Amino acid sequence: MFDKVREYIDDNRFKITIYEDRIHVINYEKIISLEEERIVFLTKNKKIIVHGQNMHLNRLLDEELLIYGIILKIEVENV
Repeated sequence: MFDKVREYIDDNRFKITIYEDRIHVINYEKIISLEEERIVFLTKNKKIIVHGQNMHLNRLLDEELLIYGIILKIEVENV
């Protein structure tokens, strides 16, 4: 059991989980742009662009975000 907890804590891979009205992001690098209809952030080698409506952001931890709103489209670009 402790190995699974340690693995979760030490995991530094980028993860994104999409729900109906929110997106949970883990291990991002930097927020580039924050607007009501567009949020842009960087991972180690990708730029993620989230398009939507009435979006707002809750920063949970240093490397963890929760984006709320109506999610319309998510783009991923190599950097």
